[in-house]
Amino acid sequence: MKTKLLIPILLTALIIGCSSSEKKKVDYKPYPQLVPQNVSKIGVRPFVNKTQIFGIEDLLTLELVDEFIRNGSFALVPESQASGVVVGQIVRYMLIPIQNDTNLVPTVYKIEMWLNVKLLDKGSDIFVWEEPALNASHTYIAATLPGGITEERAREILFEKLSKDIVKRTIEGFGTVTSQRKREFQENDKEPTIIEPL
Repeated sequence: MKTKLLIPILLTALIIGCSSSEKKKVDYKPYPQLVPQNVSKIGVRPFVNKTQIFGIEDLLTLELVDEFIRNGSFALVPESQASGVVVGQIVRYMLIPIQNDTNLVPTVYKIEMWLNVKLLDKGSDIFVWEEPALNASHTYIAATLPGGITEERAREILFEKLSKDIVKRTIEGFGTVTSQRKREFQENDKEPTIIEPL
């Protein structure tokens, strides 16, 4: 009789014990790979332009300088005085018409830009990080239509996006901003067709 009474009590205790020893989920957070402590002053080397679009490297460099100033996490200085230097290339620029009107005149465009960006630690003369295929895109309505913008304004939007990504990558470390898959970038690594809007 006592045995019959003990079995349900033991089973209940076993069930309670199992449920309380349930494993808690632990979120995996990698250790942030931040800029070394000796890098306290940042310089921005003028970007190199590998595309056929004249002058965009200067505009991107200026926007990146402005973004570092707005952020204020690092003192922005000339490269000769900097302990860390952002080095970059514009490796691809594409303007693609993605929608046409009834006369086959483009009305909507997609603009896309790809960069290869690195941060050089001048003290050790090594690159702290590299984003070999950092890209941004923007879809916009042609300037000839209501609410449309020019290609130049669409470029400015791209420069703003890319500059914010570069500053974020520099300050917050690995994983905050990532390049596109390198293979995908290399597979599409053909000379782009540049189409100017009317």
